[in-house]
Amino acid sequence: MSGATIVLMWEARAVEGRGGELLEWARARSAELSREPARRELLRAPQDRVLVMTWWPDASYGDDLPELPEPDAALITRAVHRWRFEAVG
Repeated sequence: MSGATIVLMWEARAVEGRGGELLEWARARSAELSREPARRELLRAPQDRVLVMTWWPDASYGDDLPELPEPDAALITRAVHRWRFEAVG
């Protein structure tokens, strides 16, 4: 999978009523990544869920790519879910 675009997905669910705070936390942390992704999107969904997607061109599936950390446990209801995908045509 050399030279592909790898998309990292990070999803967390905030404690009820704190979705806006989690979104701002994710926005700030995604701006502080050690490298700038080619593309970045922040999304929100019902139940105070936040999703961050970053695109990394010319990467391999197993590369060490910058990812968002785990938020403070008091802000989220469960551990963060993370996925990696390879973009296809």
